[in-house]
Amino acid sequence: MRANRSVRLSWAVLLSLALSLTLAVLTPWAWADTPPPFPPQAPPTPTPALGRAWPVGTRPAVLRGWEPPATLYGRGHRGVDLAAPPGAPVRAAAPGRVSFAGRVAGRGVVSVGLTGTDLRTTYEPVKASVKKGDEVEAGEVVGTVEPGASHCTVTCVHWGLLRGGTYLNPLSLLPPGLLRRGPSRLLPVLGVPLPLEPA
Repeated sequence: MRANRSVRLSWAVLLSLALSLTLAVLTPWAWADTPPPFPPQAPPTPTPALGRAWPVGTRPAVLRGWEPPATLYGRGHRGVDLAAPPGAPVRAAAPGRVSFAGRVAGRGVVSVGLTGTDLRTTYEPVKASVKKGDEVEAGEVVGTVEPGASHCTVTCVHWGLLRGGTYLNPLSLLPPGLLRRGPSRLLPVLGVPLPLEPA
């Protein structure tokens, strides 16, 4: 009886070991501490600064910035959250064609494919004033901020930017002049001698 039990136990151990080795060969990353590597990709194409307007306000507060995930399905923040009161107009950051205007998971979403590029922007939660296929110019109103449907602690607009299925930092669309806080100021130059007055 003991011999049969040890034979059965040996077969179970061998089967378990064989299965483990097969999995390790098929998925070598499965036993590692690091997630599976992404497939090799071409170097990223730079994002052209073709934005001409902030989606809300003139220089809204960025409540949460872009935080790219470490892995394809990892945690992160795939856009930026801009402070905006309910009912505030939401504008297209750059010219393009509306590719989606509707509801997703209970929130209003507007997506605009940017003219001459493979980029698209997204804005949510937005009550759309445009429909799919509409052409929009930079700064043109695409909707208004919906109250209460935000993932922020205060009302905000989540602004996203994608190239295909890859999320990018939407702030990279804006030229430096729109990103600066406040007007330019001249500062005194210290240590430079004053010009001599003519005699």
